[in-house]
Amino acid sequence: MSKPGLNTLKPGANYFAKELDSFVSSTDVVLLSTNDSQIFSDPERQYKVIHEFDGFFEHSSDDGEKYFREKKAYVVEKV
Repeated sequence: MSKPGLNTLKPGANYFAKELDSFVSSTDVVLLSTNDSQIFSDPERQYKVIHEFDGFFEHSSDDGEKYFREKKAYVVEKV
């Protein structure tokens, strides 16, 4: 399993919610979960990384334009 201080997640690997919590707190990433807002409610629940993206498009409410953000994004699902 992974160690504290993760700097990346691997697609196909499982992680405890507490590991994902630490990862998100220390890394500039986006984490999308199929478990809605309950991802951190049980620190021992495991999640599998389904997809990894190098970036995403984001709509700016300031100017109405869409911009590509080069920022890691991961999709995880409850195991």
